[in-house]
Amino acid sequence: MIKKISFLIGILLFGLQFGQQNKEQLQKQNADLKKQIAQINSDLAKTRNESKLSISYLNNVNKKLALREKVYNNTQKEKRFIEDEIYLRQLEINRQNRELAVLRKNYAHVLVNAYKNKGVQNKVTFILSSKSLGEALRRVQYLKQYSDYQDKKAAEITNAAVALKKSVEQKRKSATEKENLLANQKKDLTTISVERSQKEQLVTDFKKNETKLTADLRQKQTQSKALEGQIRAIIAEEIRIAKAEEESRRKAEAEKIRLAKLAADREKARIEAESKARAEALEKERKLAEAEAKKASELAAKRADEERKRNEEAARSEANAKDEARKLAAKKASEEAALRSREATAKLNAAKAAEEALEKKKDSDKKAAETKAMTNYGVSAPAAGSNFASSKGRISMPAQGTITHRFGRQQHPVFKSIWEENNGIKISVAKGTSARAVFPGTVSQVIPSADGTRTVMIKHGDYFTIYSNLSSTTVSKNQQVSAGTVVGAVAQDFDGTYTLDFQIWNGNNAVDPLGWVSY
Repeated sequence: MIKKISFLIGILLFGLQFGQQNKEQLQKQNADLKKQIAQINSDLAKTRNESKLSISYLNNVNKKLALREKVYNNTQKEKRFIEDEIYLRQLEINRQNRELAVLRKNYAHVLVNAYKNKGVQNKVTFILSSKSLGEALRRVQYLKQYSDYQDKKAAEITNAAVALKKSVEQKRKSATEKENLLANQKKDLTTISVERSQKEQLVTDFKKNETKLTADLRQKQTQSKALEGQIRAIIAEEIRIAKAEEESRRKAEAEKIRLAKLAADREKARIEAESKARAEALEKERKLAEAEAKKASELAAKRADEERKRNEEAARSEANAKDEARKLAAKKASEEAALRSREATAKLNAAKAAEEALEKKKDSDKKAAETKAMTNYGVSAPAAGSNFASSKGRISMPAQGTITHRFGRQQHPVFKSIWEENNGIKISVAKGTSARAVFPGTVSQVIPSADGTRTVMIKHGDYFTIYSNLSSTTVSKNQQVSAGTVVGAVAQDFDGTYTLDFQIWNGNNAVDPLGWVSY
């Protein structure tokens, strides 16, 4: 039964260790959340006077409140982990108390037995009363073991008492930690209540100024629509000009290609004629070499056969000086014939190689003539396309700040009857922030608006990036810019914030910048 209880306690203690890890993770997460809250508080303090009725300010308040609630929820989870710790510690204390009681009972039994056998305590008498030396040695060993057993039982009781004290201290520490946590929770609830009231007051202030704010907002939307019309007109004109220039370039290029091909064809015809004459001469040489090689091969075969016959005749009859001379003459004639055959074969191979080299040279000269003609007539190589599209997802942000409005149709967070159509994103930035080009390109246009702000359009091949609500600009039309080039300073919006309106267009279509930038 005790073993089963110990096994159950072991499982619970393993759960306690796992819970401790989760509790530490929650504590770390809460520390990170509190850092974020501190940063938001800092941002709110900087912008409170200049933008207290802005969507950016309201978004930060909402974000801070959400973080506060997450901290509170994490604290609730942490409290449950601590309660589980206290419960499991109590179970462990109960188990250790039971084990300590058993140890003390067993030790008392040992002491009683020792008292009953007082004679054993007089160790010297007990040993000397032995009947033999062997029995005396056994009694010495017994006394030593009995003494060790007593010491062991006493040590077990001491260790169990220390472990029990440690468990009690850990339980007391967890209880103190829980009390501190409850106090912090109470503070968090008070803070959340205060910040909710602040949010409600902020929304109330928005609604008090609803007439003015909605009027300003609708005026801004009207200006945005007018700007969108200008942007579309400029892009359409850019596309028209680009198409006209491309058509004109294509026609001019086609004419240059036609003239270059005529010149190349004339040069190719000349090369073909020269190659043909040279090929005929080489073919004649090859045929002569083939005939010579054939004749030499046949002669070599004939001489070799004659040499073989002379050797056979000399072997059948007694050789004399005349037969020996004939044999040597046949051998020499055979060797000369074989040499002429090899030379003729080499000459034939050289003639074939010359024909192959002539064919390769003719092809190479034709290609070179075509390339030279294209160069002489100014035919350009195919233009490399814009790599803006290939950089999708890796383009830098035009300014560092908080995104307050996203792409597409969005409902106003306070005035639910108002919907905004955003062709890009709006970034709330600190006062004095500059907008920077996100990619190399050419400035298409700098557009002035009725409210005194300016818009910069930059062309990147088939794509355009647009930077609106600038108080001043530092670039001009047709200027080449690099990624990171400052295009202007961000202006203050109607709600008091400094907001950059950033858009990306693919031809006539606006696309979501958040799918393109790295943020």
